[in-house]
Amino acid sequence: MVFRPISLLLVIGCLLAAPAGFGAESVEVNLDYVAQRALERARTPFHSPRADLPKVLRPDNLNYDKYREIRFRRDHALWTADALPFRVEFFHPGYIYAEPVRVNEFTPTHSQPIRFVQDFFDYGKLNIANQIPAKTGYAGFRILYPLNRPGQFDELGAFLGASYFRLLGKNLRYGESARGLALDCGEGDRGEEFPIFTDWWLGKPNPGDTELQLFALLDSPSCAGAYEFFIRPGDATTASIRAVLYFRETNAVAAVLKDRKPIKTIGLAPLTSMFWFGKNTERKFDDYRTEVHDSDGLLVHMGNGEIFWRPVDNPPVTRHQVFHAPNIKGFGLLQRERNFSAYQDMFNLYHQVPSVWVEPDGNWGDGDLHLVELNTTYEGLDNVVAFWDPKNKPAPLQPFRFGYTLHWEGGDADVKRSLERVVSTRIGADAQCAGARQFVIDFDGPKLDAISENQPPVAVASCSDGAHIADSYVVRNPFLGTWRVYLKMVPPAGGTDAIDLRCTLHQGTNAVSETWVYQWSPP
Repeated sequence: MVFRPISLLLVIGCLLAAPAGFGAESVEVNLDYVAQRALERARTPFHSPRADLPKVLRPDNLNYDKYREIRFRRDHALWTADALPFRVEFFHPGYIYAEPVRVNEFTPTHSQPIRFVQDFFDYGKLNIANQIPAKTGYAGFRILYPLNRPGQFDELGAFLGASYFRLLGKNLRYGESARGLALDCGEGDRGEEFPIFTDWWLGKPNPGDTELQLFALLDSPSCAGAYEFFIRPGDATTASIRAVLYFRETNAVAAVLKDRKPIKTIGLAPLTSMFWFGKNTERKFDDYRTEVHDSDGLLVHMGNGEIFWRPVDNPPVTRHQVFHAPNIKGFGLLQRERNFSAYQDMFNLYHQVPSVWVEPDGNWGDGDLHLVELNTTYEGLDNVVAFWDPKNKPAPLQPFRFGYTLHWEGGDADVKRSLERVVSTRIGADAQCAGARQFVIDFDGPKLDAISENQPPVAVASCSDGAHIADSYVVRNPFLGTWRVYLKMVPPAGGTDAIDLRCTLHQGTNAVSETWVYQWSPP
């Protein structure tokens, strides 16, 4: 391997802040190296980094307004002095970012800690100089890259808070997030556990490199893990991820969390998004916009070849829907509505946020896909989560390995995921049948376009027991160039349970569309 020297700017900054004996370590950083540290962590009870946050940075001393005073000095970005294709800026710890993260830089032969340096930040009117130890760490980091124009370093992604991260493809704006791991998300009988990335190793790129390699150590009361990221920027930015998890023994978990129940769901490749209201919203909000969401549906490629689209919603109560999904081929929270006119928002450009697609490496085996929808009253809260949960849970201290690729894409890139697709869902009362709900679903795609109006497709629809489909018919929508399905569903009188619905377009015995799946909740 060619030795790439540790960054000059990093060395100068760290020498200013480092204790005696500080220097680079001769080591090859790889997934096994980080996994060994994760195993060592898993053999002992979890230690929260919150305990290491200096008092001056805690929320009672550093509130929202004070935290906003702090700015990273862009000319101090990692790898700026080396004129490399990627740069890294650091987030200051404190306020709600109360879990300091240790960051390292590595080359093929060496690794070196990136100590906290106050000179990297402009503190505005704050007077907290010399009150933050060099060993404190950072809250996280953002990655810069010439994503949209040559020579202009744009934000490519950010890793900040717990195990959350967001990436961008070309000409996209931030929307939904991914996470390293979700534990017991959406379970009504217990609280969710949020694993955190506590340590990072940032691979120093070579001139001309078009991908960035990162490693992370994840930790939580129940488990520790090692993650490898290969991030490749482009029109659609991808992140290839490999991970190794080690779950702690019961006594180690109990030492931190009293009366902790065994982990019920292990959320692999979790995605988190926001849906406030859209075309399918029945409870209207007092807002000038007609839609507000970062994602409008969940697309799933099942192991048996079925493709289904589940529009997401802002439900009146929490909904947790589980789909048995052995050997799942892919899933994602997508933003299918790409027209500005649907949102009319010039500040939050929802038509330019990414769709995120999860492509598993190999066969993940038996397991379930989970969709959790929470009620929200405004757009500032993420309220939709999707993840895959393996049926066979790993034994304590035994390695659990998995891999996948995340695709962050915009425009009509998600069309390739499902050609014959649902493009909209609308819901309202049926004027001719008291208590009935009318579902209006538009389907579009090349096969559907080729179908003659004289021989329209047939809607094959079903719903949960107790409810029934009273009527359905299909017509050509000449204004949108789609096939429109009208479904009349009659819920049971006085019922309070959610009702599952399905609909697929058929010609003869052949399905000619993806399957529309929905869960309707009584008001």
